[in-house]
Amino acid sequence: MAKKRIYEVAKEVGVDNKVVVQKAKDLGFDVKNHMSSIDDAQAAKLKSSFQNSAPAKKNNKIKISVSSIRKNEKKQEDNNSSKKPRRRNNKRRQNNDRNRDNRNERGNNRASSGKPKAAALLQQFKQKQRAEEGQLNKEAQKAKKEYHEQLKHPKQEQPVKNNKKTNNDNNKKKSAPVEKKVIGPKILKPSPARLKQNQPSANERVAAKVTMPEAPKDDRRGNGHGRNTGKPGRKGKNQFFNGHSEHSDRSERKRRKNKKRQQEQTPKKQPTKRKERPLPEVLVYEEGMNAQDLGKLLHREPAEIVKKLFMLGVMTNQNQSLDKDTIELLAAEYGIDAKQKVHEDISDIDTLYNKRMEESKKSKNQVKRPPVVTIMGHVDHGKTTLLDRLRHTHVSAHEAGGITQKIGAYQVRLDNRLITFLDTPGHAAFSNMRARGAEITDIVVLVVAADDGVMPQTVEAIDHAKSANVPIIVAINKMDKPGANPQHVTEELMKYNLIPEDYGGDTIFVNISAKTGQNVDDLLQMILLQADVMELKANPTEMAIGTVIEARLSRGRGPVADVLIQQGTLNIGDPIVVGDTFGRVRTMTNDRGRQVKKATPSEPVEITGLNDVPESADKLVEFKDEKTARSVGEARAQQSLQKSREKVQHVTLDNLFDTMKKENMKEVDIVLKADVQGSVEALQQSLEKIEVEGVRVNIIHSGVGAINESDVTLAGASNAFIIGFNVRPTATAKSQAETDSVDIRLYSVIYKAIDDVTAAMKGMLEPTYEEKVIGNLTVRETWKVSKVGTIAGSFVDKGVVKNDSKIRVIRDGIVKYDGEIASLKRFKDDVKEVKQGTDCGLTIKDYNDIKVGDEFEVYEMQQVEPK
Repeated sequence: MAKKRIYEVAKEVGVDNKVVVQKAKDLGFDVKNHMSSIDDAQAAKLKSSFQNSAPAKKNNKIKISVSSIRKNEKKQEDNNSSKKPRRRNNKRRQNNDRNRDNRNERGNNRASSGKPKAAALLQQFKQKQRAEEGQLNKEAQKAKKEYHEQLKHPKQEQPVKNNKKTNNDNNKKKSAPVEKKVIGPKILKPSPARLKQNQPSANERVAAKVTMPEAPKDDRRGNGHGRNTGKPGRKGKNQFFNGHSEHSDRSERKRRKNKKRQQEQTPKKQPTKRKERPLPEVLVYEEGMNAQDLGKLLHREPAEIVKKLFMLGVMTNQNQSLDKDTIELLAAEYGIDAKQKVHEDISDIDTLYNKRMEESKKSKNQVKRPPVVTIMGHVDHGKTTLLDRLRHTHVSAHEAGGITQKIGAYQVRLDNRLITFLDTPGHAAFSNMRARGAEITDIVVLVVAADDGVMPQTVEAIDHAKSANVPIIVAINKMDKPGANPQHVTEELMKYNLIPEDYGGDTIFVNISAKTGQNVDDLLQMILLQADVMELKANPTEMAIGTVIEARLSRGRGPVADVLIQQGTLNIGDPIVVGDTFGRVRTMTNDRGRQVKKATPSEPVEITGLNDVPESADKLVEFKDEKTARSVGEARAQQSLQKSREKVQHVTLDNLFDTMKKENMKEVDIVLKADVQGSVEALQQSLEKIEVEGVRVNIIHSGVGAINESDVTLAGASNAFIIGFNVRPTATAKSQAETDSVDIRLYSVIYKAIDDVTAAMKGMLEPTYEEKVIGNLTVRETWKVSKVGTIAGSFVDKGVVKNDSKIRVIRDGIVKYDGEIASLKRFKDDVKEVKQGTDCGLTIKDYNDIKVGDEFEVYEMQQVEPK
């Protein structure tokens, strides 16, 4: 059984494919689109449904190719230009004719197949179609004529009215809005999808499209890529349109587009004129400002400022810096006052420290604080033992030789009150550290041994305490010893204006024994009494300030500083500046080794978090934010570096001789490393004070922490040796020192370090030689020999004569010549020496004026050990 496709049935009945597909679905056929196949019975049923339901609507399905108007026109133009036929122009017409012939054939076949009713209807439909086609040809010819007239007279833009007037108002409404200005008729090929219900008939559609006015001038139709080279009636425009070629048409469109863009561009806004602003009453300036900066302050243009200065006789430009006098002269010219801006140097933390200290003393939020007590005295008078008794620990057991090598701070509690103790070393080398302790202390406890009395360092401690203007409490220690004589100690101290209260003075004396604990509590009670008299107060609500007691470098924690808070409260995380370093408080540890979150006034704590190791006695200042602390710390570090570079001693008439002498000196280069910063400073000062004539100590590097590879490298490059005080070299540094032959000396007591450096300095001295006479001779006979010179036959009166000795020729008590012995002989043999009581013959180098009776003094230079 033969099958047909839906689109073939649609062509036969003259209905749109979609309509046929929908109809087939309504009839129950299994179809999906126009390519679906159906058998002959289903096709006949589908055709009959269209013939029975709407035979009259077939008129609406007449396909009329109105583009034939343009095709005919184009064909005539082509015939005029070239005789070659255009195959593409007739393609659509040929397809229509072929389809019409096929339909006729299929209609004849169906008519002959025994269906007279369908054949008769088809014949009737064809006749009606031919009649309407003739009418359409007439309409098309008329529209074509009007179209040509419109091309010849483009200024007379009047829409072509349809001769066929219909009474349907809907058609008028539909054709009215289409009347736009067009260049040519917009003729489109009607597609089957447009033939739906409520659409105008084919004649009306042709008339409406033919009579369309000219399209807009900017209507670009083409293939979507900007190429308007299509054929007439297609996507492009005519190749020769309105008497112009395609190239001229494109340039015309470009000119129109540019003109439209120029019209659309909005005019540029005129620059707003600057409003005249009044001059300020006072010009607050900074020295070094230029004309641009002053113009902003004076609300004037920089050119005006330059002009004013030019009229005042100052030649400048907008970017040149101006001095103070020029700026004040300019302000006077404008009739206003000038005031220089004062900058507060926040990097000067010493001034900031003093300012906060004064503000704290005037504050109303002051509360009582624990007293800070410093224990001073001579070596081995019992200072550390007293602290051991107070803290119930044995600090001296961990010190080398029982000598305290660093400052410590501790707190003790008595009657629910705290006392802060500072333990300063007693050795003379640490006097500078002890002086720092006196600066931050409130009360000084002077420990004097009852069996030893006043010693030089005791006097030094008294001077430090008096210079710091702090009260002194004398603790006469070692009262448990049999030879204790506190009365003698009291009499010695009275020479230094330390008069006991029993004698009418104001100094508190307490006889104690640190070893047995005798009267130690009485000493603490006296300290609290003295603190009550002084009314020690502090403000814990403000930002913290303090002083560094000691600083060191820890292997695991980095820079560590022992600080004493003096005002305010220091919390974990606070940004601080300590001397030339900065950072944020990471951890805080009290004297008992416990972690604390805050430190109140007079509380010593150990802090970490600094970027470098600070110096002892550096000031600690807290800032509001870390950014400010960082900028202040970096600025102070830069200033410190600049000052160290500027420490150049200029030669003057006063120090000319000393400078020349110093330049001729030899130097002992030393790399110094210690466990804490205070020990570094004390050792450095002690080594620099060593006096050895002709040699001086040069500390090329000093630091805190273990001896590392960089120290060894520096010492090797500088031909120096390394001194380590209470530190050890790392394994890598030790092996590197052995490889580079760098001498590392490790000490735990300061005396030994000073002695070894002194010996090294003496060893670097050039050997000193002293003249020593070893023999005397008398000339008894002379011989003159050619090529040899004068030979002196001499007798050795005293001592010995050596062939390499030096000799003086003395005549009548006057030295005639000082030279060397050229040769020495005994009889005919050369000898090395001739002893006393024998004869010899000798010649003197480069001297022949020897006479009988001259005396020879033989001597040699012997090395003298330095003292």
